[in-house]
Amino acid sequence: MLAEMIVHPHWFWLTLGGLLLAAEMLGTSGYLLWSGISAVVVGLLVWLLPLSWEWQGVVFALLIMVSALLWYRWMKQRDRQQKPNNLNQRGSQMIGMHLTLQTALADGFGHVKIGDSSWRVQADSDLPAGCEVIVVAVEGITLRIRPRI
Repeated sequence: MLAEMIVHPHWFWLTLGGLLLAAEMLGTSGYLLWSGISAVVVGLLVWLLPLSWEWQGVVFALLIMVSALLWYRWMKQRDRQQKPNNLNQRGSQMIGMHLTLQTALADGFGHVKIGDSSWRVQADSDLPAGCEVIVVAVEGITLRIRPRI
């Protein structure tokens, strides 16, 4: 089998590429994806042009480095373009929400019912019951509110 790989090295690279691509399906980093594609490209290149083992290794290493660098730059650019995600951050999702106080605030603190939950609220001053307010920030588990104008 070793003699067969020496005679047909493209099979080695195509097999390695296939194994790396299959291993990528078990993870999500993307690194094995580009390593596998690099191995397949080297296999196709060796199939078309006879290269020594040294050059095959150099081409494989260069392809991995270039593809990893391009993958990193693409992911970095993509992260910059994405909006901040408030998924599973219920307090952050409430910023800008309009509420009506059911009870008056005492010393600037009180509670408001949102859905089936009771949230602690804080304002700069006491507000009467029935006052329209807007959520302006979240501090821990306390919603900062101000009167709606």
